[in-house]
Amino acid sequence: MLYRIRHTTEYVYASRVSHCYNMAHVTPRTSRRQQCLSSRVDVLPTANFSSQRTDYFGNQAYHFEIQKPHKKLVITSTSDVRTESQAYAPDLDLGISCRDARLAMQSSRDPEVLLAREFLMDSAMIKSAPELADFARDLFTDDKPLLSAVMELTRRIFTDFEYSPASTTIATPLQEVMANRKGVCQDFAHLQIAILRSLGFAARYVSGYLETLPPPGQEKLVGADATHAWLSVYVPGEGWFEYDPTNNCMAHEQHIITAWGRDFYDVTPLCGVIYGGGQNPVLRVAVDVTRMG
Repeated sequence: MLYRIRHTTEYVYASRVSHCYNMAHVTPRTSRRQQCLSSRVDVLPTANFSSQRTDYFGNQAYHFEIQKPHKKLVITSTSDVRTESQAYAPDLDLGISCRDARLAMQSSRDPEVLLAREFLMDSAMIKSAPELADFARDLFTDDKPLLSAVMELTRRIFTDFEYSPASTTIATPLQEVMANRKGVCQDFAHLQIAILRSLGFAARYVSGYLETLPPPGQEKLVGADATHAWLSVYVPGEGWFEYDPTNNCMAHEQHIITAWGRDFYDVTPLCGVIYGGGQNPVLRVAVDVTRMG
């Protein structure tokens, strides 16, 4: 599938910002199932300095500085991306077992496994815990294929938790998400990663976009698409596989990857430092994911 993605972020400040320094993850990356054909980032007011680099995780990080007074900041990323379905067996009951996957993660000297071990460790927003492992231990029996067990965990989170945008913030801890059984895509991705790591499996956070389709007979609204979050789990000998607990599915062509890392903090769409601006800036985000072919 060929998509054009337009992602606009606008900040309106209560008072003047004298200058700012920012980093954005808004350029889709190239992966095993996705190719970024072209991408452009436009900033208003015009940046005094900008650069793009590949970060530690292989994501495209865009840095820019604005050294002139302003009360509004607009960042627009426009990208053309070609996506494919994941390469996985239609029958998830095939493949390496949970027991063999755990053993490989513990003892294999394969270079790919060694690199994946980084995603077994705790990160800023995700901490392993016995109660997290207990939530899904029954699903990951020794002889069960790992791909199948992860799909069952995806389904359990989808079933047991309510999608509720008003119930959490970026900083809501996983213990609160577990207790209230409510959250959004970021929370559900963090939760599933935390459970997998607690059980001895490597998992990473994926941010990107999800194409949304209007109801039959209705036109698609401009800006109605959304940023999204899901996860991928490492299967020794087979590679990384993406799951979406918010939608109870494996990621497919409509899941467009921007970046991946240990958790949300590694792949924030925009972060930085501003001088001035006052309190409570107004933030507006609009995303359009358009099929081109």
